[in-house]
Amino acid sequence: MTGGHPLDRAVRNALNGRQAGLSVRSGDVLRFDPAYALFAAAGPEATDDDWVALARATGPVALFETDPVVPAGLREVDRIDCLQMVATEITSGGREVAWEVLTDADGPEMLALATLTKPGPFYAKTHLLGPFIGVRHEGRLVAMAGERLSLDGFGEVSGVCTHPDWRGHGYAGSLMRVVARRILARGDAAFLHARIGHADTIAFYETLGFRPRAIPSYSVMEPI
Repeated sequence: MTGGHPLDRAVRNALNGRQAGLSVRSGDVLRFDPAYALFAAAGPEATDDDWVALARATGPVALFETDPVVPAGLREVDRIDCLQMVATEITSGGREVAWEVLTDADGPEMLALATLTKPGPFYAKTHLLGPFIGVRHEGRLVAMAGERLSLDGFGEVSGVCTHPDWRGHGYAGSLMRVVARRILARGDAAFLHARIGHADTIAFYETLGFRPRAIPSYSVMEPI
């Protein structure tokens, strides 16, 4: 891993470690295969040309770090400021619901649910970044949660969403507790990201045991 706290460079550490098999490289810049995520990160020898070459070859890339700097030759087309939160234990309580393990066969339904509810960037293979679980009603997927970034010592809870017709049933909290406890059970801390300004969401995550750690920005870039 790079110096500093592992989550300061979570993308780089994931792509150099547990999720290296999903990486695409240009010089000393790594990114996830674009079917999985736009996340990219630079190594110590990275150049602006590396960034431009990667974006031209594979499409838009995204930095997910504190105060991301746009390399020369790229332009920022979107930015989302987030609160990074970490949990080393999960609170008890909340409703227990019946859930099932989701598989690649559920991918189209998962993408449709994420497209409708917009829990964060979600692409054709995002559901394969880590295990996902979901709740069905009469065969229809109405809620889900899973894992995204995975690096030594940490697992990210992500893709949490509930169909608008099924909110208020406690699905999100129940699924998040299951996912986070699985992360803790394997010896990692759980982390997640919430949009800055979404006070109710942040307060909800705090009730589960997550605490604020840092404020990274998700900066999407493309060639000029």
